[in-house]
Amino acid sequence: MEWQPFCSHPLPPTTRTIGAEAEQAACQFLEQSGCTLICRNYHSRRGEIDLIMREGDRLLFVEVRLRRNDAFGGAAGSITHAKQQKIIASARAFLHHHPHFYPLDCRFDVVTLQRHAERWQIEWLPGAFIS
Repeated sequence: MEWQPFCSHPLPPTTRTIGAEAEQAACQFLEQSGCTLICRNYHSRRGEIDLIMREGDRLLFVEVRLRRNDAFGGAAGSITHAKQQKIIASARAFLHHHPHFYPLDCRFDVVTLQRHAERWQIEWLPGAFIS
């Protein structure tokens, strides 16, 4: 007798896999816009930075946000002051461990994504917040 899976329907994607897909889409979007990926999912004791990109003589610390709709301020509105402070602290930790990036200007950007059918709607918000 051949083994049959318990559930014949594929499982829906998890929040983690959807988030990873959104992050990959954001990275590709930024690369197509002329940025170069430096690091993905940088972790420090203070928090995480989704993407660190280089755009010419500028280092971008990018928060990627996915939302199902624009309720409650949308994806960009979900980045609280506390979250901004964690990103800024993590950026300082990154620069401390990678001092060769010190000469570059730094900017904190947000990339928001919303899924429409099989396509991503992507919005890039350069300089979304300051340190």
